Amino acid sequence: MRTGPLERFRVIDLTRVRSGPTCVRQLADWGADVIQIEAPDGVAGGGGGFGGNRHGPDFQNLHRNKRSLTLDLKSPDGIDILKKLLTDADVVVENFRPDVKHRLGIDYETLHATYPRLVYASISGFGQDGPYANRPGFDQIAQGMGGLMSITGLPGQGPVRVGIPVADLTAGIFAAMGVLLALLEREKSGLGQWVQTSLLEAQIAMLDFQAARWLIDRDVPGQAGNNHPTGIPTGVFKTTDGVMNLAATGGEIFARFCKAVGALHILDNPNYASGTLRSTHRDALNSEIGAVLATRSTAEWIAVLNEAGVPSGPINRIDEVFVDEQVRHLGIAKPVHHPVLGDIAVVGQAVRLSRTPSEIRTAARDKGADSHAILGELGFDDSAIEALRVARTI
Repeated sequence: MRTGPLERFRVIDLTRVRSGPTCVRQLADWGADVIQIEAPDGVAGGGGGFGGNRHGPDFQNLHRNKRSLTLDLKSPDGIDILKKLLTDADVVVENFRPDVKHRLGIDYETLHATYPRLVYASISGFGQDGPYANRPGFDQIAQGMGGLMSITGLPGQGPVRVGIPVADLTAGIFAAMGVLLALLEREKSGLGQWVQTSLLEAQIAMLDFQAARWLIDRDVPGQAGNNHPTGIPTGVFKTTDGVMNLAATGGEIFARFCKAVGALHILDNPNYASGTLRSTHRDALNSEIGAVLATRSTAEWIAVLNEAGVPSGPINRIDEVFVDEQVRHLGIAKPVHHPVLGDIAVVGQAVRLSRTPSEIRTAARDKGADSHAILGELGFDDSAIEALRVARTI
């Protein structure tokens, strides 16, 4: 049974790959009734594009909490069924290339004329119009065009992609935020509206202070590796048994750090007396800090520094993340049962509400598993559903 702050809303999910499903996952986890539309087997577009093997980790993490309906949107009957679904829907989310939805006759302008309360969310590579509108979008392309790869990696290393599809994921989260804003506004106006974002816009927005350095000071950031580009000293330092992160930026924390590790010679060095001087002499300062931290283990230093109020921590592998005592306490790995895989866990939401929390209700469904039930809700009887199946409309 669905519960949560979005339980009264129905979402039609026309998305594929990652950015769109990320948006819809946000809505599904908070209780929305999400109907995921996929092309039937044997129909163009029915072969994948949804996160690999349905029983694999990516698919299961990305598509939980949805109902699955197969529907051929290139057939008139398929479009008719979609329009029946939209009669009671609140939101539709799509990440087609901008020209595709116009060819199918399910673009915002067309649907808004018939369903004026519908909130229509579009995610694209580069925007719904403009010179790049019809280019295919891909996360790494957006990382490069949006500047992220130029500031990632070691100085002089050359551009490096981030280890997660950050443009896809943030575009999806921004789109979900836009959907929620549009639903709130609809309570006043009674009208839906078109929510738009793109991988390129999301990636540029995530540059944040690095973008502001250029926009305001005309300073072009470069690669800083593990050093923070402006907060010094912040970086990765060797210990007797590995490496650790340290963030001792700012005069007060820097002083606390030096006292905690017994390095008054660093604190008293006039070359490090201000943030500007610490930046100017970054390499020398890092070398002196490194010599101190190399004398004890990571765990020992983290205990000392956290007690002194100096931000520090281990650098965990992914398996180590999920056995960390604080991560276990937060419970972000959420259990769910899959009929084939058994009991598995997926990554939960990173925000919590005290009265109406998010829920992982169901594992990702097999393709078309809910087609019969959903069509029954629309008034189709068994013989009509079988006829649609024979015609490969579903």
